Amino acid sequence: MSDIRIATAEDQILLEKEAKYCSYGDTVHYIEPPRIFSRCEGSYVWDTEDQAYLDLQMWYSAVNFGYANPRLNNALKQQIDTLPQIASQYLHKGKIELSEMIAVDAKKKFGLDGRVHFNVGGSQSVEDSLKVVRNASNGKSLMFAFEGGYHGRTLGASSITSSYRYRRRYGHFGERAQFIPFPYHFRGPKGMTKEEYGSHCVKQFARLFETEYNGVWDPKVGQSEYAAFYAEPIQGTGGYVIPPMNFYRELKQVLDQHGILLVVDEIQMGFYRTGKLWSIEHFDVQPDVIVFGKALTNGLNPLGGIWAREELINPGVFPPGSTHSTFASNPLGTAVGLEMFKMTSEIDYGAMVMEKGKYFLEGLKDLQKRYPIIGDVDGLGLALRCEICTTDGFTPDKATLDYMVEEGMKGDIEIDGQRLGLILDVGGYYKNVITLAPSLEISYAEIDLGIALLDRLLDRAMKR
Repeated sequence: MSDIRIATAEDQILLEKEAKYCSYGDTVHYIEPPRIFSRCEGSYVWDTEDQAYLDLQMWYSAVNFGYANPRLNNALKQQIDTLPQIASQYLHKGKIELSEMIAVDAKKKFGLDGRVHFNVGGSQSVEDSLKVVRNASNGKSLMFAFEGGYHGRTLGASSITSSYRYRRRYGHFGERAQFIPFPYHFRGPKGMTKEEYGSHCVKQFARLFETEYNGVWDPKVGQSEYAAFYAEPIQGTGGYVIPPMNFYRELKQVLDQHGILLVVDEIQMGFYRTGKLWSIEHFDVQPDVIVFGKALTNGLNPLGGIWAREELINPGVFPPGSTHSTFASNPLGTAVGLEMFKMTSEIDYGAMVMEKGKYFLEGLKDLQKRYPIIGDVDGLGLALRCEICTTDGFTPDKATLDYMVEEGMKGDIEIDGQRLGLILDVGGYYKNVITLAPSLEISYAEIDLGIALLDRLLDRAMKR
């Protein structure tokens, strides 16, 4: 087993410049020295030494359709040659047609009329959704959100993100969300099925409305102090925690009874990551607002947005200029988004992703049988989790996962005579979960390769 690689002379110069001129606030140095990458294609990225790394996290699920996807790249190139930019207060065909695609799809699936509002990314779109919700509730500014939830790092998004570390240095957040336990069955009470635990969590939440003295409900006028509940249908940064299928249906009943909107954050799980366009589709509920971003443009151009019910966002209640960004609905992003929708309409991505996800999950379950440090594996489509624990199979073991991440980035794992690296993402409440978000275009051979690389890393971890 080799030591951590020393940066090349050229890379060392670049890293010295980074240390002097770049803010560390917009990046994370997972390993030392950090890698500098030079190209990407499909499921792989290459560093400046031309060392290949199989990427099983795909830019936090922003590149669902593979790096340098030729069809989506060409859509961007063609748009550059026609209408590369225009101020967002002016209309262009791409904005209108992409809005139509999303709204018509939502009408078909949820039976609700709605409209689409664009911005440049996920956090900014969360901010816009907060404005829509606060406006629709006559200025109510309090929200519910989940423990383990992540909605971004702008000030408003941080207020509904459960991790205090994202708020700690920025003063008092007077309107911080009230965080509700998520049905994380692996770490929940023993003796309950997954579905029973989901119902238990809903019942605990519903108790907040039993009396005015729980601080959220006035029974005399039938009003809650809270405007909306923000939820990632499947938790992302929280560790790809997949709730029981009955959970959101039962939760939505409580919300509807008390006039509280359901805002679903699909920024990481949207665009077929789970085998559906939106992950909330698996749970048989009607959302009031959907927030999206990331894979809409396959990571090529920042574009996100929201879909909201007509009653919440029509021009009579949310007039022109209610919220605005210079680069919102930019033509480069909408062109790629349109092509993504066309591409996914020609192939049954839902079936393909579910089949690949089942195959990948079977490989993870096989590893779990052979390695006692794997406490839990689960998945929905190609959103997969592998929780690393001590040998008791339950106690979180962040140190071992950190070691595995560093080993994967050495680029020295030999498989059939080829030296490879493996890019993994760390998530979970205890930062001990491998959150796997491979390209939806990943081949079965590449899934086998990913399992083989994980096998080697787990073996190293057990022997260290």
